[in-house]
Amino acid sequence: MQRLNELQLAKELIRFPSVTPIDAGVMSFLEKKLKLLGFKTKILEFKEKNTKTVKNLYARLGTKGLNFCYAGHLDVVPAGNLKDWTINPFKPSVKHGHLIGRGANDMKSSVAAFVAGVSSFIYKKKKFNGSISLLITGDEEGVAINGTKKVVEYLKKKNEKISFCLVGEPTNPNKLGEMIKIGRRGSITGKLSVIGVQGHVAYPKRANNPSTALVQILKELKEIKFDKGTKDFQPTNLEVTQINIDNPADNVIPGLANANFNIRFNNKHTSSSLKKKLNKIIKKICIKNKSKYSIEYYVSGEAFITKPNATTFMIQDTIQKITKIKPKFSTTGGTSDARFIRKISPCLEFGLVGKTMHKVDEAVALSDLKKLTLIYKNILENYFE
Repeated sequence: MQRLNELQLAKELIRFPSVTPIDAGVMSFLEKKLKLLGFKTKILEFKEKNTKTVKNLYARLGTKGLNFCYAGHLDVVPAGNLKDWTINPFKPSVKHGHLIGRGANDMKSSVAAFVAGVSSFIYKKKKFNGSISLLITGDEEGVAINGTKKVVEYLKKKNEKISFCLVGEPTNPNKLGEMIKIGRRGSITGKLSVIGVQGHVAYPKRANNPSTALVQILKELKEIKFDKGTKDFQPTNLEVTQINIDNPADNVIPGLANANFNIRFNNKHTSSSLKKKLNKIIKKICIKNKSKYSIEYYVSGEAFITKPNATTFMIQDTIQKITKIKPKFSTTGGTSDARFIRKISPCLEFGLVGKTMHKVDEAVALSDLKKLTLIYKNILENYFE
């Protein structure tokens, strides 16, 4: 049985320009590597209306016992201006003890560490009581419609059980070992349009300026004190992200005013309860100003938490033994594909230091990559002990 090298594999994965939703051949490449390790694999392609086809990969080694799953993504964000990079972002290079390339941090190196860690585990322990699986998507950095969400639905239909899942997102702020994510806040975006009556600015009584109601709505929404946070979550927060009145003339009262806002919310709320609260405020102010309105909501995910259990504490101890840092449990940051996986399995997130993700010259320290691979291998040893 071959033991794979995490640095070599990370370089190979980075060479595929797999910018969401483009696959560029990366899934088939990884599938071949996993088949050589004895995994049974399936590439899953999904396509919703008005979206491009996305390739995903589910692979499993073993058919019985507990199924420990490593989950992650091989799609990356665009490289941006190539002149700003010190290298070609899809021709990885090692400089000053760091591997540089698009996806080096988020999160092709973690996927390489999964696979290298698994290869070391099965090299040492060819027979173990259980199963190991990998759930790899190509649609995490985009709209996440044809990725992990669909794979989870597929696994449910197939009655495929996952006992515990570790998502390899970059969770550490500054040093490897600082933070494990045990949950995430929910995210809801509102797109609000207030409809007034267009008219001449000199005759305001003949018009109805929608910006009046819009400003009042946004002021009241920003002043909401949703909660004080919880033991596990920071307070719920609303941010206005866009205000737009498309009106080129200074002597015309506009007929339409638009605004977008986003709420990151903890588990004291659901997207439904927040919609009710917001709709009440918007309706009240629009009635007062005799304005019409429309509001559309987009929910990226609900708030969730995986209550720490024996596996969570085992993973915490494993990380501490290797990094000499006791990672704290956290729910900070944005959303991740854990929001889909948690519907079928308890899961947590642990990966690299996230300082350079999505940046020019995205990088991972070689020492961190080596330690992460060892952590992932030792987690399997302890889990199947």
